[in-house]
Amino acid sequence: MVVYETLEKDEANLTPEGAQIAAHGSHEAKVFEAVLKAVEGLQIDRLPGLVGKESAKVGQGKAFKEGWVKKDKKGILIANVDSIIDTTQEQLREIATSKTHSPSVLADLRKRKLILMGKVISYKITKGPKYAREIPNEETDLTYEMLASDTWKHLAFKPYNFKALGVPIPCGAVHPLNKVRHEFRQIFFEMGFEEMPTNRFVETGFWNFDALFVPQQHPARDLQDTFYISDPLVGDKPGMHATKSAARKDDPVTSSEECRGDEYRRYWDDIKSVHETGKFGSIGYRYPWREEEAKRLVLRTHTTAISAEVLHRLAADPRPARYFSIDRVFRNETVDATHLAEFHQVEGVIADFGLTLGGLIGFMEAFFAKMGVHNLRFKPAYNPYTEPSMEIFGWHEGLARWVEIGNSGMFRPEMLEPMGLPKDMRVYGWGLSLERPTMIKYGVKNIRELLGHRVDLSFVEHNPAVRLERD
Repeated sequence: MVVYETLEKDEANLTPEGAQIAAHGSHEAKVFEAVLKAVEGLQIDRLPGLVGKESAKVGQGKAFKEGWVKKDKKGILIANVDSIIDTTQEQLREIATSKTHSPSVLADLRKRKLILMGKVISYKITKGPKYAREIPNEETDLTYEMLASDTWKHLAFKPYNFKALGVPIPCGAVHPLNKVRHEFRQIFFEMGFEEMPTNRFVETGFWNFDALFVPQQHPARDLQDTFYISDPLVGDKPGMHATKSAARKDDPVTSSEECRGDEYRRYWDDIKSVHETGKFGSIGYRYPWREEEAKRLVLRTHTTAISAEVLHRLAADPRPARYFSIDRVFRNETVDATHLAEFHQVEGVIADFGLTLGGLIGFMEAFFAKMGVHNLRFKPAYNPYTEPSMEIFGWHEGLARWVEIGNSGMFRPEMLEPMGLPKDMRVYGWGLSLERPTMIKYGVKNIRELLGHRVDLSFVEHNPAVRLERD
């Protein structure tokens, strides 16, 4: 084992001009020699031709300063002394040999750009306390045999490195979408919301469209926008399980199930009427409503289908309520950097008496403030099941522009009153995607790098937790 000591010192080196002066003399010495050789003096304009332009320019002033030359009354240069010592040349020759000089000399020569200072690093190596010509064998483990034979007393043991990193432990990681989803759930719970069950991806057209007052000719119901199930093609009417249960003669709750079955039949008929001929003060869409179209099975295009079913159950006991859901929805979209055929929807619903549009705007400001978005704008929009409807825009500091962050509105009477909810009960509804705030928070530009087969597992494993209210 050896030990070393780092030695540092400053070193002066001659520049090309300094090396020239060390070999042939300084500029001022050349000027003096030229003047001394001219017995009757030397005119100034002849000096560059004898010593060179650079030496004449630099050396003339220095020679005057040293008192080696002077001008007579006619402006002729004459020698003022018989001999000189070229101090600059001697200093540079000494520096060329020793690489150093007094600080004042070094400072003057650096100013004249005749030397350059550099740092020289060297190492002094000496024998250490455990010096050996061969690498010793160090034991890594203390064994039973060593203890029993006392050989451990004469062995060298390798010291423990407590700063060494351990072997990475393979473990699971929370996907960034789930991290942001957790933050949304916490916001909803803080504001007194109850989570809706969303574990049903396949819905009938009734719950996904018809119950929401979406006409059967609406473009959203076309094959190019919605995924339809091919086997089976159709599902049951709402409440069919209650009707089938009531048909069993040995069922002790037959009467209550019959009531539920009647309620669902009334609801089905009211939805048909509100579409075909109008009801509850609405003139409807005035078209022949088809039962088979309402029973077609689809991959749900929004979680509002769940909200409709939950609100229908609320009609049995109308009361103020707050619900939310965060789950996957499906749309027949062309996949690109910002669109997928499946994504996650965040949806909130508030049911209460006497709600107003102003209250919805105020609540949206409070809700998005918890996400760190404080500057909002609202733009009138159209939705079949909300009126009035508003698109929500937030100012994005990073992009320096307004970005659409959600959609909102108040559910129409054509949707609520067939459910059996009181006429004076109003319901707020709003929604946004889970992917967009996740992409913004984690700096993801292509949604396919966030969800799907292109996701980098290291991106999932090493990204930190997220706080929506913080940048």
